[in-house]
Amino acid sequence: MQQQTISITAIASISPLGINSKTIWENYLKQAHCFTEHILDHKKTFVAKLDSDSEQAIADLTASDSKYKSLDKSVLYAMAASRKAIQNAGWSNNDVFGINIGSSRGATDLFEKHYQEYLKTGKAQTLASPTTTLGNISSWVAHDLQSSGPEISHSITCSTALHSVLNGVAWLRAGMADKFLVGGSEAPLTDFTIAQMRALKIYSNREEYYPNRALDLEKKQNTMILGEGAGVCCLEIGATENALAHIEGIGYATEILEHNISISAEATCFQKSMRMALQNTDLSDVDVIVMHAPGTIKGDLTEYKAIEKVFGENLPLLTTNKWKIGHTFGASGILSLEFAILMMQHNTFIGVPFAKAQIQTNPIRKVLINAVGFGGNAVSILLSL
Repeated sequence: MQQQTISITAIASISPLGINSKTIWENYLKQAHCFTEHILDHKKTFVAKLDSDSEQAIADLTASDSKYKSLDKSVLYAMAASRKAIQNAGWSNNDVFGINIGSSRGATDLFEKHYQEYLKTGKAQTLASPTTTLGNISSWVAHDLQSSGPEISHSITCSTALHSVLNGVAWLRAGMADKFLVGGSEAPLTDFTIAQMRALKIYSNREEYYPNRALDLEKKQNTMILGEGAGVCCLEIGATENALAHIEGIGYATEILEHNISISAEATCFQKSMRMALQNTDLSDVDVIVMHAPGTIKGDLTEYKAIEKVFGENLPLLTTNKWKIGHTFGASGILSLEFAILMMQHNTFIGVPFAKAQIQTNPIRKVLINAVGFGGNAVSILLSL
């Protein structure tokens, strides 16, 4: 059965790359990462923080309403991106649209601060619970936009944002809504969160110019680095005149786990999700794949092997943005989707500077985006112009 077209009419983000599309694209063209030094346990490490323009935007947002001063950064990031997205899409406060914005960890920074205060005083602040619940993100975005549609939040670890896209598509195709705002937000740059990633032995210890070696399939150590940010896109049912891109295919799958963070040697979940997304598409028509590729040895290699299994010897161009902005957990999938749309708009492939060189020979008209998280929840989204 032919599925009805879903249009992406706007996408907006706030990240280490900036807050407006022109600056973001200019930063993608540069062979420089966005990492800054961070000291933890007297050791230098790297994180990817918001750029100065983005930080100012958050400061202005926080000052715009006294209630916003108590909110976690993950909520504020989502609010900033959402304001920009609906403005770009031409949506008004009178439009009825759904909201589904998720997060892997939610109010990371604020939760840890409240808990530390509780350990010291034995008392919890009045707003400790309402400002740290996971549903906090979409409900505050809805408040800020004065929307009247359904509000949904969820956590499906690092594939959260693309699961939001899946959910928005489902609501639209079911006829339960005409418009949906979907995405993910994450502000995980706390010492405890970094320590957790170190405990898993996946955090980068490199001090070279490219400390995250995502898509370097020859690396001998894990090089994941955390970043922060949020991204949302506006989905509308049908082929609209102002569409930036169309969602041509969606796929999803869950890995059978051997342990809490495992993934199979050839990423079976990715094979299934990609095949589902590509079931109505000639594989030779796919121009680029934006990989999840977090910079870990196993994560990068298993996804690459899954792509080989699906595409054989004729691989599309392969890239990722995590070497530049780090892994933003639940927001990473939507930032990858934004990256894909920018490459399509500018008809320019942005590769990874230390990976095997790839040459663009065709216009970029179809891009596949992958995301996966702990629990083996893989999602693949196929975009077309």
